[in-house]
Amino acid sequence: MVNPAETTGRILVVDDDPTVAEVVARYLLRDGHQVECVADGVEALRRAQRDLPDLVVLDLMLPGMDGLEVCRRLRETSPVPVVMLTALGEETDRLVGLETGADDYVTKPFSPRELALRVRSVLRRARGALAPTGTEVLRDGDLVVDVNAHEAHRGEDELALTAREFDLLAFLLRHPRQAFGRDQLLQEVWGWSFGDSSTVTVHVRRLREKIEDDPTVPRRIVTVWGVGYRYEPEAG
Repeated sequence: MVNPAETTGRILVVDDDPTVAEVVARYLLRDGHQVECVADGVEALRRAQRDLPDLVVLDLMLPGMDGLEVCRRLRETSPVPVVMLTALGEETDRLVGLETGADDYVTKPFSPRELALRVRSVLRRARGALAPTGTEVLRDGDLVVDVNAHEAHRGEDELALTAREFDLLAFLLRHPRQAFGRDQLLQEVWGWSFGDSSTVTVHVRRLREKIEDDPTVPRRIVTVWGVGYRYEPEAG
């Protein structure tokens, strides 16, 4: 049974459309969250920095400061989970949002219920609720992932990973030298039976930037052409 404390929290909703914000807030409140709504990017950043929420629902198009810049600035100081709202068909914007550090996105027009489910899923993963009850530490050379503590280190440096990046890295480490398609990873890591597989591509790219000596010539997360990706442990 899922503990409600693992899937509820303080949510900051950032959208300049009062109707959208009201509907989103209503569904999130119904799910047991505490919700605060703001209508522009500058105020959102100010509120988040003053009292960090558990998750931010962030519209892409905002007055004052757009959602991408808000997400980028949040990422400079905190791994707070971000679910981004984008307009239907703006694939480039969705990918840029993921590159900036968003954990998930929902396209407008969207089902408020779907958004509420995505929020719950991201919160669970961010809090390590999917981790096993026993101790699990994954190691490969100078890379150490403590699943229960939800921490990853490369040598002496702690890696600043988002919840999705952490889950993806842990999954790959658990299955060394096994090739996975993007759709498989979407199902196994994101828990989506359908979705945009470019999400996986973006997260792999971001992970490579954090764990590879040269992300342009990856040696750990390698591309398997025509299939997807495979994790290659260091020799020895």
